[in-house]
Amino acid sequence: MSANNSTSFYDYDILIIGSGAAGLTLALKSADFANVAVISKGQLSQGATYYAQGGIAAVLDDEDSIEAHIADTLDAGSGLCHLDMVSHVVENSGECVRWLVEQGVPFTTIAPEEAKNGPAREPLQPDNLAPLHLTQEGGHSHRRIIHATDATGRAVFETLAWRAANNSNITLYENRMAIDLITRNKLGLEGEQCVGAYIFNPQTGAVDVFRAKFVILATGGASKAYLFTTNPDGATGDGIAMAWRAGCRVANMEFNQFHPTCLYHPHAKSFLITEALRGEGAVLELPDGTRFMDKFDSRGELAPRDIVARAIDHEMKRLGCDCVYLNITHKPAEFITEHFPTIYSRCLKYGIDITKERIPVVPAAHYTCGGVMVNKQGRTDLPNLYAIGETSFTGLHGANRMASNSLLECFVLAFSASDDIRSKIATTSTPDEIPQWDESLVTRSNEEIIVAHNWDELRRFMWAYVGIVRKDERLQRARRRIQLLEQETTDYYKHYIVSKDLLELRNLVLVASLIVECAIHRKESRGLHYTLDYPELSPVAEDTVLIPTNYEQHSVHD
Repeated sequence: MSANNSTSFYDYDILIIGSGAAGLTLALKSADFANVAVISKGQLSQGATYYAQGGIAAVLDDEDSIEAHIADTLDAGSGLCHLDMVSHVVENSGECVRWLVEQGVPFTTIAPEEAKNGPAREPLQPDNLAPLHLTQEGGHSHRRIIHATDATGRAVFETLAWRAANNSNITLYENRMAIDLITRNKLGLEGEQCVGAYIFNPQTGAVDVFRAKFVILATGGASKAYLFTTNPDGATGDGIAMAWRAGCRVANMEFNQFHPTCLYHPHAKSFLITEALRGEGAVLELPDGTRFMDKFDSRGELAPRDIVARAIDHEMKRLGCDCVYLNITHKPAEFITEHFPTIYSRCLKYGIDITKERIPVVPAAHYTCGGVMVNKQGRTDLPNLYAIGETSFTGLHGANRMASNSLLECFVLAFSASDDIRSKIATTSTPDEIPQWDESLVTRSNEEIIVAHNWDELRRFMWAYVGIVRKDERLQRARRRIQLLEQETTDYYKHYIVSKDLLELRNLVLVASLIVECAIHRKESRGLHYTLDYPELSPVAEDTVLIPTNYEQHSVHD
């Protein structure tokens, strides 16, 4: 590391932007052959992984099968899943779970008496380990979800973060935000290649240069584009926006998954009620206690998320009610507190005893099924730039992500990307010099209210016009408003010194634009994209692909 004015220069083999399950897994898998930097926008634990409740889908039970998991995923994806990617992820699920167990993730296990008589059979796993408990979630035909009670994400994150913090080849940087990728093309050099990133340090106000042979985008999704979301504040689509500005294609951004059950309470900012409750028998009810899911799907509460979310949205609008209710009070109190301690304690904090009372719930933006286009190794269109996890579009999720496939995708693609990088690292080099960040033409702003106002406006009209149910007229309204915000935000960015809020707004406005453009292109209702103007399913299933130069659309067949 060397300093030039306020800019610091760093050199690594691998630069990982994002510190969730995908980023940490790739760091740990690569640390034996590379020097790795991991950039976290906030504290390490502020990513979406930490808050994931449900679990990880994997074929571990000998009564289950790879074929069944693939079939369930294809069915939930409404005809848009890429079979080769689904097969790749599912076939490697067992290897990833075994690796996680070896890392020390404290998954919930089966007591001896439950293994004999309970709902879960003994799964396949490493020798000398207690059998893992398997639960079931919407869209799955078998119990195949491994979990750590109802706080799986936290258990996974804490284990991997501890491992990374104690690995001498991994350096963790907290409270740093990537601004843009550095490419040979931007430097005026021949040959397309990503060679690093400009990283903003809010603590010093400096923009540092991180040079790397390989850069990995693992920044999560973009659900903060919506007013109501289950996601943490950092889910602003940073990786998608940076990849787009660097010339990478994105796909299927219209498929925003709205989790059916987010706690409805004035003081609960974004608390998700895991699908595992419904997997263990919780039912959805109207305010008067009437069940309604059987009217919409024969699978009832265990239908895929897009169906359940639309059903709840329909009933709330039909009745004019603020929420519906999730009821698990028919289960023994001991069962509830043992299996769902996090949800029990959090709801109790808000005065709701879920062993005796129903949980008020509403749908909320939860997962970005589209993203940066990648192959099985996580490679983007830009050489030496990878995207993994929710940032990427792999084709696994199709038009609707099946529960607990997202964490699995993080691990499988991190494994694949690490193997690919290992095969190329010895022959990869970076430019000798990268210029420091230039702030000579900008000044410090005294109009931060503009950033706050535009952020609020964006999230409100995205919720109103680009939500669970859409219409062309609403989408065109959103497009016009986004164009205005893009112009204002770009002008602001050009004239003022960067701040974290400004950078997030810049990314979120761009990603919202991509969401709307994809939604306008899709002239059908499929999976998570439901429009009143085109309620039928098109006979041909095609991905919506956007190209940075002109938003051109075409189908992906490879």
